[in-house]
Amino acid sequence: MSTNSTAAIAGPQGSGKGGSGVGGVSDSASVARRLQSELMSLMTSADAGISAFPDGDNIFSWIGTIEGAAGTVYEGLTYKLSLAFPNDYPFKSPTVKFETPCFHPNVDQFGNICLDILKEKWSAVYNVRTILLSIQSLLGEPNNQSPLNAQAAQLWENQEDYKKTLHKKYREDTK
Repeated sequence: MSTNSTAAIAGPQGSGKGGSGVGGVSDSASVARRLQSELMSLMTSADAGISAFPDGDNIFSWIGTIEGAAGTVYEGLTYKLSLAFPNDYPFKSPTVKFETPCFHPNVDQFGNICLDILKEKWSAVYNVRTILLSIQSLLGEPNNQSPLNAQAAQLWENQEDYKKTLHKKYREDTK
């Protein structure tokens, strides 16, 4: 393996600006280095219930997995997500969607997620790990003030009924 390949895999976790990035815009090579670094960091982290890997050979397209956190109605459920990184990542957020249907106040029927750090509160300091942990946390603590799924938001107040509906839909959707 050449030293350039090794350097790209073990590249710095810095700001992601590298190379000829100008005014907060990165070139695709520096974005690829940042994503390779994030992959290595994620693979060595001890975070329970989250994982993500590139989808095939495309470093800009990942498949993530989150498990519902212990003590929540999502405990024991596993969800697959897609993460699509733009060429100006980390200055722009990736597009993250649930691939496994998810009954949740902040997730619509198409898998779109209403989460501020993926929109107006995005920062270049966030990474795949923080995104997955935030979504895992969102499962147990939805923002019912801005629901994408009104039925789930309304049902959330009664956790017993919510859990029954959630598990029924999960079984139907993951057959």
